[in-house]
Formats: sequence, structure tokens, C-alpha cells
Amino acid sequence: MQKSIIIGSDHAGFDLKSKMIELLKSLGYEIKDAGCYSSESTDYPEFAHGVAEGVASEEFPLGILICGSANGVCMTANKHQNVRAGIAWEVELATLTRQHNNANVLCLPARFISEALAGDIVKAFIETPFEGGRHERRVNKIALC
Repeated sequence: MQKSIIIGSDHAGFDLKSKMIELLKSLGYEIKDAGCYSSESTDYPEFAHGVAEGVASEEFPLGILICGSANGVCMTANKHQNVRAGIAWEVELATLTRQHNNANVLCLPARFISEALAGDIVKAFIETPFEGGRHERRVNKIALC
């Protein structure tokens, strides 16, 4: 089965998104690029909603969003039912957000991490399974309906 992932960014994350697409393709992933497509100024919610909808609909098991601080895209993505987006600026945070929170969208702060670190964070996110157990009970309490 082909591994697939949906990825999007605003203008501040465009260059890093392009590098993460290259990395993911080298790891055997089929990529859906939800935009943006240049470093020209854009509004991050447009792309965050696209990625979140792809994950919420279960068309894609995981998504990645990139903007300057990662805050805006994370807030936007978390408005969608069944989306659990988390910000990671260190590998351990990416690992924990998958292990403990079953995050399905990774949000990267392009203005605060290097390309190499972003790559390590992405790898940790996509390779780390959800632990379940006591964490599953907590994750199940996140959704309001």
C-alpha cells in the first residue's frame, strides 16, 4: 500500500514545505500539496483548512502544516472534527504528540527551525505510533461531539 500524506503552508513556510516534500518523496510517500505554491503573501487559513479537511475526511492518515510560527495553522486545523494538530520545534515534541496525543497533523514553525531539524521532526512524526493505553482514554475526551 502506498503511503500518502497531505502537506500545506503559507508563504512563510513555502521554502521549507518544498524541502519536506522532497524528503517525504525520498521516503516513499505520495504527496498531496495543498498549497501555497509560492512565497508571495497568502492567508494561512486557506491552506490549513485544506490539509485539515484531507485528514478529517480520512483521505489522508497524516498531514503537515508549515507557517512562520505554526500557531495560526495549528489553531485553524484544530477547528476540524477528528483533527489533532500539534506544534513541534524539537524531535521529542513530535514523538510525544504522536505517542501520547495521537496527533494526525504536524505543525512546523518555519521561522524557528532549520531545514535539517524540520526533516528530523517530520521523520519522528511519521515513524512514531500512537501508544494507546491510558493515552487513548484521554484522546477520546478531546472531541466535544
